Formats: sequence, structure tokens, C-alpha cells
Amino acid sequence: MTQSESSAEPIPPFPALFISHGSPDTVIADTQAAAWLKQMAEDLPRPRAIVVASAHFEVSGGVVVSADPKPETIHDFGGFAPELYAMQYPAPGEPELAGRIAGDLREAGFAASAADKRGFDHGVWVPLKLAYPDADVPVVSVSVDPNEGPEHHFRLGQALSELGAEGVLVIGSGSFTHNLGEAFKLLRRGTRLAEVPHWVESFTNWMNERLTASDVDALIDYRSAAPYAVENHPTDEHLLPLYVAMGAAGRHGTARLVHDSAEFGVLAMTMWRFDPPPATAAA
Repeated sequence: MTQSESSAEPIPPFPALFISHGSPDTVIADTQAAAWLKQMAEDLPRPRAIVVASAHFEVSGGVVVSADPKPETIHDFGGFAPELYAMQYPAPGEPELAGRIAGDLREAGFAASAADKRGFDHGVWVPLKLAYPDADVPVVSVSVDPNEGPEHHFRLGQALSELGAEGVLVIGSGSFTHNLGEAFKLLRRGTRLAEVPHWVESFTNWMNERLTASDVDALIDYRSAAPYAVENHPTDEHLLPLYVAMGAAGRHGTARLVHDSAEFGVLAMTMWRFDPPPATAAA
């Protein structure tokens, strides 16, 4: 080891991120959220790999980890601009990391497996195409279970908590609010900058306050405790990645709001960063 290598500062553990990926056209839209995603990587060291828990990778009864060395780009949407269907995100997969994650999850009590032939859904490639446009960082996807709730996904995140210290960036990709029925009404009118209704504002304020306070128990019980929870999440698969990101930083991690905007009035594009506790604290 050279003197310069021995004196190099160690890289601190990576945070985990929760990203609201928005509609597929976020990748070509001139929005506040797209602008934030374009600069997201500037505040982080270069990761050796990225692990994404996507709301669009739904598996019931277990957890599936993508292990394809060359994942395809999935265009899992309809009715958008033709250019979106031509877009590719050719980042490599990392089968070895996928196998290790599946093993860690099994040790933590999950029914988990690594599987190939699983590409990047738009919850993965849309934000990463903005944040890491060169597609030169390996990416592994992790499924969410629509039949399991926040506690399950928080524990799933905890099983991934060692990855940050190994230079792996864990991302939960979903949506802070996700009432598509209401969003489509405004989408058809082209009103992306619609006013945020009170039922969305009340919910996001409650969630942001609980996240800032690291009130994990209240957040896990959000469906009963938060105002207008069901109105904002008729089904909660798009909020479940938030709990994966929270868990990846540990129960005593710290949360920081890094972006807050809204589209079509009812889609909160809120983003959060979760930093693990100091090494001396219990995770």
C-alpha cells in the first residue's frame, strides 16, 4: 500500500434514498423533480452498484432480486410520447450482488430468490436515466409485495442495511402520493401545475413531520394514522419503497427532505434521504 493510499479518507456509508419517480415522461419533462434528479448524483460519491426497490416490480409471497447480467429496458406504460418507447437504459446488472442480496434476505426470514430475465421497469430506468445518464453503474432491482404492508418493507430495508457501507446506493422508487384516478383527470387537461388540494397537502405534511421526527412506529401505521391516507394511496404499493429506504438506514437513521414539489396537483414528487446512524449507535 502506498502512502497516499494509506492516508486516504474512508468513504462514509452511502445514504438510502426515496425517490418519487412520477409519470414515465418525467425523463423528458421540464419539471422541478426532473431537475433535482439530474443533479442527484452530484451530492454522492460514485456508487459501485445501485439497488432499486421499485413500486412497479410487484411479487406476491416473496422477494425477487433481478440477476440478469444485461437487463432489458421495459416500457411498461401506454399513451405517452413515441420517443419514450425508443429510450434504452443499458446499465449492466450484477448477478453476484443479486445472489448475495437474496441470501441476506433469506437469512432475515424472507422467501427470496434471484431471477434473471427481469429488466428495468420505468420506476428504475426513468430516474436513473436522469441521475446516471451514462448507464455505467451496475443496477439490481428488488421487488415489493403488494399484499404486505410497511412493516414488512421496513424489515426488508433493514436486511439491506449493510450495503451502504460497501459503496452500494439503495433507492426506493415510488410516489409520495399516488391517486392515479385523480391524476389522470388533470393529465387529460394538460394541467401539470395544478393547485395541490387540501387532502394531498394534509397527508404530505403529516408524513413529512413524522419522517423528520423519525417516528417509525407512526409511519408504519400511516394507513390508520395519517389524514387522507386512503385518498392519497388507494393501494399502497407506491409508498412501500419509502419503507425499504427507511429500513436500509436503520431504525436510528436520520431523515432529510431533499426535494418537494407536486405535479397534476395530486402527485407529490417528494424525495427523502436517509443516513445511517454513526457506527457507535445501534442500527
